[in-house]
Amino acid sequence: MGNTNGVDLHKTEVPKIDELLNLDPYLKPFESEIRRRYGCFIQYMDNINNYEQGLLKFTESYKQYGIHVDPNNNVTCLEWAPNARNVYLTGEFNNWNRNENKFEKLEFGKWSLKLPALENGSCPIKNGSIVKLVIETATGELVDRVSPWATYVTQCKESKLYQMIFYNPIELYKFKHERPRRPKSLKIYECHIGISSPEPKIATYTYFREKVLPKIKKQGYNAIQLMAIMEHAYYASFGYQVTSFFAASSRYGTPEELKELIDEAHRLGLAVYLDLVHSHASKNVLDGLNLFDGSNSCFFHDGKRGVHELWESRCFNYAEYDKFC
Repeated sequence: MGNTNGVDLHKTEVPKIDELLNLDPYLKPFESEIRRRYGCFIQYMDNINNYEQGLLKFTESYKQYGIHVDPNNNVTCLEWAPNARNVYLTGEFNNWNRNENKFEKLEFGKWSLKLPALENGSCPIKNGSIVKLVIETATGELVDRVSPWATYVTQCKESKLYQMIFYNPIELYKFKHERPRRPKSLKIYECHIGISSPEPKIATYTYFREKVLPKIKKQGYNAIQLMAIMEHAYYASFGYQVTSFFAASSRYGTPEELKELIDEAHRLGLAVYLDLVHSHASKNVLDGLNLFDGSNSCFFHDGKRGVHELWESRCFNYAEYDKFC
């Protein structure tokens, strides 16, 4: 990527690069690479601005992808599985018929499914029921998968695998308190919900809200950073081997209980930051992103670059941006 469209990225103008190199002369031998990487970043941002209506819009893909319910109780599903031959939705709602509800193939690797509301106006999928994606791979094999956009997953007692739950409660928690303004001087308390209790058990969002938040406030902190919020099947990973990036960890409670925790923190004047893992993901296949569409490189780099051997995880491929995906 040193020369793209006739532009030598190694000569990219980088703001305040001279100041950077003066501060740290050891970076001088890497000046060309710094310029190249900044040039790649500028091109990436240009694509996002030109084709995705800006960075904010680009980060709101979760509003389209995954499973959603409209005000009339119609269910819509959108997935990206470019190497799949077919995609199906199955679950308790259709008695686990694996090929009854087939997605429509769209352009650029997208798959769409619409389930109309029942005749009585109710949602065709019951809240709290288990659903699965069934991917027909390029070789014709049918494999079960969890949607990358799942908002709630729980652990199956029998298999210990995490399963996707159709989360559509009648009443969603409504925030009562405004987010505090960012303080001039942040005093962040980094915390982990699960290990916040002195008892030998995994603590909950409710316990943390009731027992821990008042202590943090009393000690003079004005912000908290919550670790291990994104769902991770391996608890000992401390949340750094994520399996579901859009699901709040169910081992601590429900999404509504997490919202209540955040709302209480805001009432106490505490800003809330969620610890994010963005460069790599769990190698799990049945309840993670690995081999999602049957290919090794759906979301990740192929080959050795796609595997972090020390962490036993898969590395995301952010290099190939497709404006249509």
